[in-house]
Amino acid sequence: MAARMAELEARDAADRLDGTAHLARLRQVPRETGEFLALLCAAAPPGPAIEIGTSAGYSTMWLALACRQSARRLTTYEVLAEKVELARATMALAGIEDVVEVVHGDFRGDAARWHGVGFCFLDAEKDVYDACYDLVVGAMASGGLLVADNVISHAAVLEPFVTRVLTDDRVDAIVVPIGKGELVARRR
Repeated sequence: MAARMAELEARDAADRLDGTAHLARLRQVPRETGEFLALLCAAAPPGPAIEIGTSAGYSTMWLALACRQSARRLTTYEVLAEKVELARATMALAGIEDVVEVVHGDFRGDAARWHGVGFCFLDAEKDVYDACYDLVVGAMASGGLLVADNVISHAAVLEPFVTRVLTDDRVDAIVVPIGKGELVARRR
């Protein structure tokens, strides 16, 4: 797994420098955010783990470490076919296919299947954050955690979303200045 992580870290760094088109770039979290996600996921209450926005599966590997430790499965959603192929290759190379289900599709169309969610990582296109948040929070277990990425790096776009979550009576929430900014919400 460490070798695949290093490979994806190098590719992501190159994508950011060489002018790779926005949707073709990996756009993954930095290592410190991956470690943070694994820590939170391992400490989350029992229940399914969901990732919305897989890309090549870098954050998925970190979450899979926590899921394996806590005997839960992770279902990750990706809408771009090219990224689904990369993610499936990552799962095979990292030896985590037994813990991770990669779904080619939009979480919003599959959300009704989820109940008692213990952990969710939201790292998709920013215009879907509100809809995904509503669907996940309604399906979360008491004490369940939702982490939304990029709330500092994309502050101008996500400010209404962040304000909404920070004032939502259903959750306790805080912005953590790690990586590109993580909004952590715990279901009351």
